[in-house]
Amino acid sequence: MSEILGIFESKDVIEYLESRGILAQYQKAKNILLSGDKNRVLFKKRQPHSDDIWSFRVNKQFRAHGKFDLNGDLIIFRINNHQ
Repeated sequence: MSEILGIFESKDVIEYLESRGILAQYQKAKNILLSGDKNRVLFKKRQPHSDDIWSFRVNKQFRAHGKFDLNGDLIIFRINNHQ
């Protein structure tokens, strides 16, 4: 994936982030990723690659997981506690 056009998340994801007090950290990581700096948030394709699930780091503990839609937008469906 060369360029991410947009990043969208469900209401459930937002509620999860708010309940853990990491919404601001998520927004910062999202903006970094949208600016094109994929290395800074460790943006990568998850194993197995055939599932086409991508992740990026929100902070040292949490990762955002999503899939690309047909328009090139990343749809975040889960925030995972990485530890």
